[in-house]
Amino acid sequence: MPAVSSAATPADEPATDEPATDEPTVLIGALPPMWLRDNCPCPECRDPHSGQKLFQITDLPRELAVASATPREDDGAAVTEVVWSPDGHRSRYPAQWLLAHRPGGTAEPDPRSEAGKQLWRAADLAGALPQADWATYLAVPAERARILQAVQRLGFALLRAVPTEEGQVLAVAETFGFVRETNYGRLFDVRVEPNPDNLAFSAARITPHTDNPYRDPVPTVQLLHCLSNAAEGGDSGLVDGFQAAALLREEDPEAFAVLTRTPVPFVYRDARTELTALRPLIGTDPLGRIREVRFNNRSIGTLRLPAAELDAFYTAYRTFAELLLRPGLQLDFRLAPGDCLVFDNTRLLHARTAFEQSGARHLQGCYADLDGLAGTLAVLRRGAALDELHGLDELAELLAGPGAAEYLGEPVTIAQHMLQAGALAEAAGAPAHLVAAALLHDIGHFQGPVSGRELMSGTDNRHSHTGADLLARWFGPEVTEPVRLHVAAKRYLCAVEPGYRARLSEASEYTLQVQGGPMDETEAAAFAALPGAADAVAVRRWDEQAKDAEATAPDFEHFRPLLTALLRR
Repeated sequence: MPAVSSAATPADEPATDEPATDEPTVLIGALPPMWLRDNCPCPECRDPHSGQKLFQITDLPRELAVASATPREDDGAAVTEVVWSPDGHRSRYPAQWLLAHRPGGTAEPDPRSEAGKQLWRAADLAGALPQADWATYLAVPAERARILQAVQRLGFALLRAVPTEEGQVLAVAETFGFVRETNYGRLFDVRVEPNPDNLAFSAARITPHTDNPYRDPVPTVQLLHCLSNAAEGGDSGLVDGFQAAALLREEDPEAFAVLTRTPVPFVYRDARTELTALRPLIGTDPLGRIREVRFNNRSIGTLRLPAAELDAFYTAYRTFAELLLRPGLQLDFRLAPGDCLVFDNTRLLHARTAFEQSGARHLQGCYADLDGLAGTLAVLRRGAALDELHGLDELAELLAGPGAAEYLGEPVTIAQHMLQAGALAEAAGAPAHLVAAALLHDIGHFQGPVSGRELMSGTDNRHSHTGADLLARWFGPEVTEPVRLHVAAKRYLCAVEPGYRARLSEASEYTLQVQGGPMDETEAAAFAALPGAADAVAVRRWDEQAKDAEATAPDFEHFRPLLTALLRR
């Protein structure tokens, strides 16, 4: 923790509040003054109803500085009061907020980019499709949040037993957002037409593609509701385009670069419509992270580029197209009447096999957008916070209950191990999200069909993934991804750091073998390129140290303020 001095209370200021804690106060000196003042929560700076700012950045003094920072209490809650120079403005910052925003944290990952996603291949989802019964989805807010979160993180979810009534797909979309009307209407039918303007309305095979790449902006969510599917063939498939693009980046960096920098003309024309958009096949954010895939061979127009650039593009285009058809990437399934597929059209490519034209196959679809889905999910989480404090009590009960069990042959219980890991991260001055990840990294041992005891019997319980999925009900990826990757981090460190493996405990060496052993060179390179790899390695190091039978660690309640500040709002 950086040692930062704070000024005493001015003599002419009545000190009516008792200091609550000085830890958040010492952070004030480490925070950029303009940033801190821009986040002032007082009613002079923010509208109390909307929360919107009432000032422009140019209204703030150019030579802004903290004159004093004093710990206080507001209605029993710890705050730090800042008096600003030169204008004398007073700001009161909740201690929880200051702790959550301490220096050294990483920027919040863009939930639309690969940093906010869980990339997958077909085998990763075997027997674990994100799905829910329609009636339960409607009746239980937590179930609706789980499904919307799956669309956000995995790219899709399936709703089962949706009434097979025409137009019902619109009702599904309206549970999380607004229907996006296009030239196809608010609703479109996917069935065989006599003279189709689009091959989707034929019985032909459709290879993996994204819809409407000729629009700017493209519809970001697509829904397909199955009304009947009695035809021979017509099975569905999904490919994680972000996973495929990440593989291209790993295997052929130059091809990846070509596809991210080459504008492609996408075109759609019929008697009443003409739509064009000039966008790359792989879109990235300012940090170079994958944020969008547009891939539709039926809609690519004629590129007009120098011959050498055309040659480079078509070489890269073919490489990517072949990769998208690679065995193991496509998840295959069959939609039954009542199934409604909801998926991210900027990420997932969907496909279908050819089918007998004489058979009855009728889907209805519509488009919506990810911003509406994300907003609905945030509101559902906000309601969960009011009802259950986002499950912090549930986490405390897990540590106090099953956490009292032995820790896989180590000389501490699981709870002692987790609390020690959190304390080690805190003592190292780690940002709040890493303290939380270290504290909660083994929560997955208490969930799922395979326990920690079975892990010691030779069956991998994938507790890192189970734990991350549980924690995602309350925390963002800055907490969940180090948890998800902490087992992989052990395998990585054993591969790349001389002497690391020799320091493992006997039990940790055993579980290393069950969990796949040290990574090979290709696996290690892929791991190192992941956005959360560095945080996962940090958590792993605290994990290995947190097995001291003589050490004392604070209890769960010590960490509750920090965890509360990190809860998703």
